[in-house]
Amino acid sequence: MLTKSDLIAAFRAVGLAAGDLVLVHSALRTLGPVAGGAEAVIDALLETVGPAGTVAVPTHTWKIVNGAQPVFHQTLSPANVGALTNVFRQRPQALRNLHPTHSVAAIGPRAAEFIACPDMTTPAPASSPYGKLRDWGGKVLIIGPGLECCTFFHGCEQWAGMPWAVSAQPVQVYSIAADGQVTPVLLHHHVVNTWDQYPKLEPCLIAIGALTRGTAGGCDLRLLDAARAAAWLVPHLQHDPSIILPEQSSSSS
Repeated sequence: MLTKSDLIAAFRAVGLAAGDLVLVHSALRTLGPVAGGAEAVIDALLETVGPAGTVAVPTHTWKIVNGAQPVFHQTLSPANVGALTNVFRQRPQALRNLHPTHSVAAIGPRAAEFIACPDMTTPAPASSPYGKLRDWGGKVLIIGPGLECCTFFHGCEQWAGMPWAVSAQPVQVYSIAADGQVTPVLLHHHVVNTWDQYPKLEPCLIAIGALTRGTAGGCDLRLLDAARAAAWLVPHLQHDPSIILPEQSSSSS
């Protein structure tokens, strides 16, 4: 059984440090038994980055918010991206933004500024938390899965101007804040799902020093340097979009 101390040591070994801004993707079950469960994992992350650091998690709701069910609620809508995210977002100190499908929650001194998302019309605009990961020298920690879960790469697709990144026609959805205020959003959603192609980027990201790997017990850890990854991936996408397209989409384009 892993302890909080085991996790802190593993997070530090893979490169997470005091003062870091980190967005965490996780599959809690891949860690196996953890003394204290999800709460201990969150505590380990917060202690690793320390009081000057900020920890965030995706609290996405794209499985449940759409044209047929167009309502997102800041406090009531559960995240559909893992058990850890729902424990995290319900912590008293956690702040969650109002993005109807790609909300993010954060804890730390930069949490409010980090989650602020003035443009909610696409999943990951430059002004979103994903853009701030790139611009603020943030990191992405993946606990368990591979790069297929890394939403940051969707942002890179948008910033590179890839035509499949967002739909031409928006859908009308609504975000309801904790205080009941309703914000209408015309949302342009993803067009082509490219997530299953992201793992093939791993050798290149390791080679340029943008990705490090480690373990926590028998669980894989991956730590991505967001700025370095985007600096490599965005121009490569613009030069050769096929590096991230599914084979069928690539051959038909």
